[in-house]
Amino acid sequence: MDRPVNVFGETLETCNTSPMAGFFRDGCCNTGDQDLGSHTVCIEITRDFLDFSQAHGNDLSTPVPEFNFPGLYPGDRWCLCAARWLEAHKKGMAPRVVLGGTHRRALEIVPLNLLKKFAVDLI
Repeated sequence: MDRPVNVFGETLETCNTSPMAGFFRDGCCNTGDQDLGSHTVCIEITRDFLDFSQAHGNDLSTPVPEFNFPGLYPGDRWCLCAARWLEAHKKGMAPRVVLGGTHRRALEIVPLNLLKKFAVDLI
C-alpha cells in the first residue's frame, strides 16, 4: 500500500466507514499496485452521479449483499476511481470532492486545480 497521504501532502483523512469505502475497505482512499482503477478520489454521492454511474456501467446504488455492499445513497462518501471522476467532469456530472480524503495519487490523473473547484472542504 502507498503511504496514506492526501493531495496536500498531509495524512489521508477517512472518507467513509458506513458503508466502508476504499479499495482496501479500510474507510480511506488508500491505493497501491493492486488498485488498477486508482480508487483515490473521496466524493460526496449525489443522485445525479448515481444515475450517471449506472448509465455508464457501474451501478453503485443497488445493494450486493454477497459482497457486504449496502448500495450508496445521496450524501454518502465513497472512494471513486480518478478516471471515472474525470469522465464525469467532462460530461458535467462530477460529484463534489473531499480533498482531505483524496489520495495524492489521484493527481496523476486529475489536476489539483480542477479538484479544488469541486471541494467541499476548502474554506
